[in-house]
Parts: sequence; structure tokens; C-alpha cells
Amino acid sequence: MTLVAVARRSLDTSETAILVTVETALGSTPREAGARMLVTAERVAGTIGGGRLEFDAIDTARRMIGNGEVHATSDVPLGPEIGQCCGGRVNLSFRRLDGALLAEIALEDERQRSALPAVLIFGAGHTGRALATALAPLPLAVSLVDSRPETLVDIAEPVRCIAAALPESLVADAPPGAAYVVMTHDHSLDFLVASAALARADAAYVGMIGSATKRQRFRRHLAEEGRESGAARLTLPIGGAALRDKRPEVIAALTAAEIVTCLLKRQE
Repeated sequence: MTLVAVARRSLDTSETAILVTVETALGSTPREAGARMLVTAERVAGTIGGGRLEFDAIDTARRMIGNGEVHATSDVPLGPEIGQCCGGRVNLSFRRLDGALLAEIALEDERQRSALPAVLIFGAGHTGRALATALAPLPLAVSLVDSRPETLVDIAEPVRCIAAALPESLVADAPPGAAYVVMTHDHSLDFLVASAALARADAAYVGMIGSATKRQRFRRHLAEEGRESGAARLTLPIGGAALRDKRPEVIAALTAAEIVTCLLKRQE
């Protein structure tokens, strides 16, 4: 469950919560300015970096809950005195959650999500669902697309599920720099989607599940269309060749690492 979702539930149930935010981060620090976590008497959502810094912040937030405090700040040097050796310094704010603060963090969350790199997964079979689950907690805007609505159930939040009669038509409307992962239930549909993705010069990643034989078939398909050079931009099989494990969760983990490396490196 996302931090915003936990915040909404806390307000709905009248559960007191404290939002902890890294306001400034100087030098080497576990997290960047803007990192947040929400603390209640029973749970924590989000993270400001772990370790003693986070443990002490949780203690402060829960003490505030017990005392009825609504606001506090803390300036923390990350040195031996708190058992951390980062060497940097962070300033934390502690604010009691209310409707206005929820609206503020929800708006910021939406702004951040709108700027996230997009990943479109075509195919909600075992591996597609596993990949969506693996990517869900990462800083990516993930969509799972299938022509069969019944496959798009019980998908991890915040993955967007799209039932599309013509999945390949969604490629044209994808944002620039998106990643496309093709693993539908039909090889012909795979080829249609991958062809459309490779036709976009701004595609950051185009991957397809399959074998060397499938790659050769697709190469011939592109050659027939006069676009054989596009095959060089296709990752097939996805997940690399270091392991030949066919379990959906393993393929998903390897592919997730491949996608994250590709997309986040472009942001550096």
C-alpha cells in the first residue's frame, strides 16, 4: 500500500499519523530531500533511509502522537553519535496528518508520478503479471495491457490495468522514452506490438519474451516490411542469458533489473 493510501486510511479511521519529511540533505545521506514516511502508532509507510536516523524519527513521531503534538523539526548529523557513518546532515520535519496535508502530499505524489518513466507490459499472463508485481513498488509508471479483461484482476497497486481490443494501438499514445515489454498470448500479436514499438525512435526499451527461434522469425517479419535494422533495438529474450530459468517470477526479476537499469540510467 502506498504512503498516500495509508494516509487516506488513517484519516478515514481517525488514526493519528505523523508525516516525516527530509527537508534538506547535505553531503552523503541515506535519502534525498523530499523523501517521506508516515508513522502511526502501529505502522510505518515509506522510508527516509533506514538505520538509526529512521528509528529515532519513528520514536519522535510516536512520542508526538502520544503527547498530542502537531509539528516539530530535527537537525541530524549522520555521524558516530547516532551510529551512522554517512557523514552528511539532514533536517527533518514532523507534521501531524490532516486533510490539508493529505491533499498536499497527494498532489505532490501525482506530480511525481506524472514524471515517472513509463513501462507498458503487453500480456497479463503468468510472466506479465509477475513483472507488473515486480515493477509496482519502483519509481516507474507501469501499465499492464491485455485484450482479455478477465486477466486484469488482483494486480498490485499502483499498476494501471488497460483492457484493449487492439493492444498495439496503445503504442502510438505512449509518452516519449517509454519501455515496451511484449509477452501476449499470441505470437502474431507480439509481432504487431513489437513492430509498433520499434517504429518509435524514442522507445527507451523494447523487449519480447521468447527464444532465439522466435527472434529469427521476427527478424524475417521485419525484413519483409523493409525494417530489418529495427531488430538490433529489440531485446529478445528479455532478462538476459545468464540464467535459463523459465519460472515467471525469475524472468520477471531479471527483466525488472534490465528495465530499471535502462530507464533510470537515462535520467542520470
